[in-house]
Amino acid sequence: MKKDNRIPVYDLCSLQEQQRQDDFLIEPFAAYLRRHPNLFIPHRHSFYHLVLFTAGSGAHTIDFEQFEVNKGQLYFMIPGQVHSWQFRDDIDGYVINFSEAFFPLQQEQASLLERFSFLEGIAAQSVIQLGTEACRRAIQLMKEMLQERKTTDRWQTDRLQLLLMELFILTARNSPAATNPAGSGSDMTLRQFRKLVEQHYTRLHLPKDYAALLYITPNYLNGLCNELLGKPAGEVIRDRILLEAKRLLVNASLHINEIAWQLHFADNSYFTKFFKKQTGITPEAFRKSLAASLPKASSV
Repeated sequence: MKKDNRIPVYDLCSLQEQQRQDDFLIEPFAAYLRRHPNLFIPHRHSFYHLVLFTAGSGAHTIDFEQFEVNKGQLYFMIPGQVHSWQFRDDIDGYVINFSEAFFPLQQEQASLLERFSFLEGIAAQSVIQLGTEACRRAIQLMKEMLQERKTTDRWQTDRLQLLLMELFILTARNSPAATNPAGSGSDMTLRQFRKLVEQHYTRLHLPKDYAALLYITPNYLNGLCNELLGKPAGEVIRDRILLEAKRLLVNASLHINEIAWQLHFADNSYFTKFFKKQTGITPEAFRKSLAASLPKASSV
């Protein structure tokens, strides 16, 4: 785990057995949990992370949205998201962690990954319930990746990339987004807007700023967001600022003033008013409620 001034951030090396310098990890989930008993504490990853549940129950939380664990459920996380879990019974399945470097840094590869809605970093889109047949195939792909991980020839990475991409396509075909038309100009503009928000939300807080970057009018941007998301562009921006505020508040040692400064609010008072308007509680109250809900870490 590397130090971070906001919240614990785990890199791929720290979660691998024998500190291997690899860009890809796959492991049975029960074994992974035994090796990392304190991962229930909210934390971030510097890599992509996905889990397929095959047994057990409980809940996992991604960016403060909680999801019940079900057999056949697959969840995805991108670098920077915050998550934690509270499991019951004997949980099992498969976990895959891979870095951004695992796929070649070619434009066509990057574009391909961006086509998958569950890799956009939106919690509600990143939890997919697979049907019986799809789950069976996903498990088979996991087993093939585990077996391939044991090979040492020059083709290992290529085969793992192909198997992982097949898992992505299987998931995409079995996700709610599969029923929606894709590739339209409106979809592309919305995706570009969200990408710009991700890059600039700390300093650009108004729809007109993003409309200028997209070479469209603010009215067009608002209409697009209302049509495709059911909310205006300003709310999309505010949601992203609020999410980061919650992520920063996880770290009790980070002062509220510093959080306000990092998010480019004029002062602590303005930030507190913004946070309370969006959530109904103050940042301090949110931090206390979060701390009260966390179990204590084990002494492993």
